[in-house]
Amino acid sequence: MNDLKRRNFLKLSGLTVLPTLLPGIAAKAFASESPNLQPAANETVSFNDDGPFYQPAEYINKLQEINAAQPIKMDFYGGGGAVAQLCEQFAGLTGKPASIYMPSGTMANQLAISVLSGENTKIFVQETSHIYRDEGDSAQSVFNKRLIPVAQGEAHFTLEQLQQAVNYHNQGEVFKSGIGTIAIENPVRRCDGKFVPLEEIRKISAWCRQKGYKLHLDGARIFLAMAFNGVSLKEYSSYFDTVYISLYKYLGAAGGAVLCGDKETISHMEHLIKIHGGTTFSSWGNAAMALHNLNGLEDRLKRSADKSKELFAGLNKLPGVKITAIPNGSNIFNMELTGVDARLFSKTLADKYQVMLRAQKGTTQIRVNETLLRQDNQRIISAFDDALKVAKV
Repeated sequence: MNDLKRRNFLKLSGLTVLPTLLPGIAAKAFASESPNLQPAANETVSFNDDGPFYQPAEYINKLQEINAAQPIKMDFYGGGGAVAQLCEQFAGLTGKPASIYMPSGTMANQLAISVLSGENTKIFVQETSHIYRDEGDSAQSVFNKRLIPVAQGEAHFTLEQLQQAVNYHNQGEVFKSGIGTIAIENPVRRCDGKFVPLEEIRKISAWCRQKGYKLHLDGARIFLAMAFNGVSLKEYSSYFDTVYISLYKYLGAAGGAVLCGDKETISHMEHLIKIHGGTTFSSWGNAAMALHNLNGLEDRLKRSADKSKELFAGLNKLPGVKITAIPNGSNIFNMELTGVDARLFSKTLADKYQVMLRAQKGTTQIRVNETLLRQDNQRIISAFDDALKVAKV
C-alpha cells in the first residue's frame, strides 16, 4: 500500500475502529499507572482534580456517545474536522483572529514567546511560573531565549516589580539584548491556584503596549480563575497578544492545547510545530472531547464555585474539619482535620459515598470542579459527617 493510499485508508477508517477497541481496554491497568486519576462516574465527586478525568474504557464510551449524537469529523494533520471546529470556537471565546491546535502546553508556551520575541532574547516571567520552573529550560536550550524571573516565590509580579527588573537589566548590561516578551501564568499552579489581580494585568498590559513589549498568557487553567472572579475569557485575552489554554485540565481530553493570537503570529506555528516534532496525523479524539466539555463549561464551573461556598459553610459546622479559602485563590482550598485518621476518612468517603479526597495529616488541599454538581450538598455533608465519626481517633 503506497503512502497516499495508506493515508486515505486511515483517514476514512479512523472512527470505525472505536467499537472494536472497547472490549480490549482494561481500565484497571491505567488506574494502576495513574493512581491520582479517578473515574468520572456519574455519582463520583472528586476533590482531587481540576475537572473530570476518564479511564480508558470510559473515554472510549464517551467518544462513542459524542459520535452518536453528532458524527465526529476527522482532521487531517490538524486541518479540518473537529480540530478546526475547536480552534474556531476558542478564537471566538478569546476574541483573537486566529488559533491553532498544539500537542502540549509546553510547546504552546515556548513557540508563542519565541515568535513574539523575534530576535529579542529577554523573556520576563514569574519565578513561580510553569514556563520558568517546569518546561525543562527549553526557552534557553532550544529557542535561545533568556528567561528572567521576577517576584521570587510570589504568585505574580506588580508593574513596579516588572519595571524595576527591566530597568536593572537595561542599565546593568554593556552589550544589551532586546526585550522580547512578558509572560504571565494565570492562575498559578505552583502557588495553590492563586490568580493575578485583574487591575495588575491591566496596568502591566498598558505599560507593555506603550513600550512595544509583547505579552503572552499561560492560561492553562484560566477557566478556573474565571469561575471564581467573574472575569470573562475575552477580557483576559484582550490584554495579551497570545493566549494558551489546556484541553485536559478540565476539558476531559487526553492531551493537547490551543494557542490563540493574531493571524501573523499564528501563521508561523504550523511549520514550527512540524520542525519540533509536534505534528500528528490526527487529533480528532482530543478535539471532540474538548469540544463536548467546552459546551456550557463556564456556566458549570460558575455553579460549582457558588455551590462550594454553601458546601464549605456546612462542612465547617462539623467537628474535626475546617476549610479555608486561599487569598486570591481560584478553585483550591485548604482543609484541616483534627482527631481523625486521614487514611480511614478518605477510604470511608470513597467506598461508601463515591467522594474522592486524598486527605492527609495536617493540611489537605481540596479542589473544586464540576464533579461537585453530581451530588447534593446535604448528601456530601452527611458523607463527611459519617466519615469523620468512623475515622475518629
